[in-house]
Amino acid sequence: MRSIEQIIAEEIGCQERQVNAAVALLDEGSTVPFIARYRKEVTGGLDDTQLRNLEERLRYLREMEERRETILKSITEQEKLTPELEKAIKAADTKTRLEDLYLPYKPKRRTRAQIAREAGLEPLANSLIDDPTQDPEALAAGYLNEEHKIATAKDALDGAKQILMERFAEDAELLTRLRTFLWDKGQIQAKVVEGKEKDGAKFSDYFDHSETLKGIPSHRALALFRGRNEGILHVSMVLPEELENAQPHPCEAMVTAVADWQHAGRAADDWLKEVMRWTWKIKLNTHLETELLGRVREMGEEEAIQVFARNLKSLLMASPAGPKCTMGLDPGLRTGVKVVVVDATGKLLEHTTIFPHQPKKQWDQSLSKLTALSKQHGVELIAIGNGTASRETDKLAGEVVKLLKDQPIQKIIVSEAGASVYSASEMAALEFPELDVSFRGAVSIARRLQDPLAELVKIDPKAIGVGQYQHDVSQVKLSRSLDTVVEDCVNSVGVDVNTASAPLLARIAGLNSTIAGNIVSFREKNGAFASRANLKLVPRLGDKTFEQAAGFLRIMNGENPLDRSSVHPEAYPVVERIAEQHGRPLKDLVGDVPFLKKVNAADFTDDNFGLPTVTDILSELEKPGRDPRPEFKAAVLKEGVETLKDLKQNMILEGTVTNVTNFGAFVDVGVHQDGLVHVSALADKFVEDPHQVVAPGDIVKVKVLDVDLDRKRISLTMRMGDQPTEKPSGQRPTSNRANQANKGNNPRRGGGNGGAQRAGGQPQGGGGTFADLFAKAKEEKQKKDSKKRS
Repeated sequence: MRSIEQIIAEEIGCQERQVNAAVALLDEGSTVPFIARYRKEVTGGLDDTQLRNLEERLRYLREMEERRETILKSITEQEKLTPELEKAIKAADTKTRLEDLYLPYKPKRRTRAQIAREAGLEPLANSLIDDPTQDPEALAAGYLNEEHKIATAKDALDGAKQILMERFAEDAELLTRLRTFLWDKGQIQAKVVEGKEKDGAKFSDYFDHSETLKGIPSHRALALFRGRNEGILHVSMVLPEELENAQPHPCEAMVTAVADWQHAGRAADDWLKEVMRWTWKIKLNTHLETELLGRVREMGEEEAIQVFARNLKSLLMASPAGPKCTMGLDPGLRTGVKVVVVDATGKLLEHTTIFPHQPKKQWDQSLSKLTALSKQHGVELIAIGNGTASRETDKLAGEVVKLLKDQPIQKIIVSEAGASVYSASEMAALEFPELDVSFRGAVSIARRLQDPLAELVKIDPKAIGVGQYQHDVSQVKLSRSLDTVVEDCVNSVGVDVNTASAPLLARIAGLNSTIAGNIVSFREKNGAFASRANLKLVPRLGDKTFEQAAGFLRIMNGENPLDRSSVHPEAYPVVERIAEQHGRPLKDLVGDVPFLKKVNAADFTDDNFGLPTVTDILSELEKPGRDPRPEFKAAVLKEGVETLKDLKQNMILEGTVTNVTNFGAFVDVGVHQDGLVHVSALADKFVEDPHQVVAPGDIVKVKVLDVDLDRKRISLTMRMGDQPTEKPSGQRPTSNRANQANKGNNPRRGGGNGGAQRAGGQPQGGGGTFADLFAKAKEEKQKKDSKKRS
């Protein structure tokens, strides 16, 4: 029996000693970011991805070990544990296999089989399966029992049948064989519920749909289950017609094989044939259908969670515009445009409301007000929320920029996803107790342009909504996955401890919301931290917490120049030795690239700090506190293209990727409705995973292939050679790239759908993806899936 460490080492591709070291650190309370960054020698250089996988598998395998011990104890107490069974239980490598082995011994409610045993019918069952030459009716007549209501031979045979059915259905080897066969050959089938055709039009692609269990893509699987949950679709597991109609049925044949029986025309063989048939139909079919459809759903959820996690990371690691005075505009029509100005640190300076659009149309007054505010505060950036009236407000901001030619100002449309969630949160209320909710949203818009990571950590990641079917997946798993993404992103960038908010500090390795709040309170009471060492004065920030967090916290203008770098305080002696050996002041080393390039890292290794750490230190000293995020840039939206009606076929536009799913990418081209670039139109070569080509936040050039005004759908391509396909009169033109699976995209605050919608393209708060891809797109994808599997 392999150890947990051996199993994990094989799975993540490393040596067992590396896993042992990492597990020991995790058990001591070390965090993944800390281990990945500052314990490379200990783990042999395991990176954060390997460590996250290790952490997840360690949790699963330890839970399985606990369950294994519980099962062994239970069977032992029943005095039914044989050496063979114990060996099988100890060798089980999945929770499913463990439960299969435990099934015959698992305490359960009184079944029909148990009632039959209590009536003394087990010898009858055993006798018939052991010697089918006996006449069932005649044999059963000897088992009548008035006390247990066995009044006829039929009653006795029915009880014996239940005993044998339960025995075969609880056979672990049979369950494994059937599960493997059905997963390999089975299909998931969807049929529309009678009378639901009109109500479920958005699921019309699945009214008569089937494909293999193991091959169905996650977004289609989750669409089917959503249709089932909404009462539109019947979803079931079936076998291909040729297998379902085979004689004997392949699953019944497996039952008979395990029972070591075959029909030979003997007296009891017809009765036993019925037992085998019922074992499959009644006992096993429904059970395995539920289990395998659950497996399909679980795999779909896992992939959907991975999609969300990748998109969230791209969004959090988007380039910051930087610490510049910023005006935030939260667009609106009847309620006006909410205007705020925040300084370079995000502090609110002023707020007001303007009414440039209908019905009041105070354009000139609004322009005058924005211009005056920009001059007064030295505004360098204007952040415009991408909700209702965003392009009209963008035009107003453009006139401000033109009027203030001598004051360089850049205007950028910013995603509002999740802004209203922050506005109404307890956190926002504490930060701005006297400020109206609508202005809090404008502040969030301005700040997320300055630093997306610092602002977005204040919002529940699920509300940002850059996933597919995020409300249909396990919320526990989703939250755990997204939280690790946020933690990894925050720690890879690091934070300025003298300006960071409590929510941002709480994401630092080793810290929590309580300690983060204590840091902010200490800072407000005593002033800025002068050194990392002073952090130890914060209540509840002990030595272990300091060890985990210190390297990710920056003191930008502190006493020690190393405090603004990612060099951990425990490694400061290494830098001091380098300075001493070369006869230079420590502060002169920082940023001196030519000198640092000449330093031989191997000369400064010791028992505590190996070559990887010293190499990292030298690299960090070259550019201390470097930001791993890309340089800031924004899409240039085409003038005069503000609504769907302004879009024309073959128009080439620049836009921002808002969301990436398994079937394509959504791009904001500034018309309040994101367009879809289907996976087949992302590149001139075959693209298996859209994430390999684009990520949320990317600036891309696209061509318009089709605009469906009725359904608010835009079909785009990144292949400039693609042309729309002309269709016969009365039909909509569609793309020549698998119809582009065009589904509109309508990012909204609060719901956080971030580009993904529910099946049928109807915007729904809270995210999702699309159930009704165009028929041709679906066919093409299925062909590619089939080709890939073959």
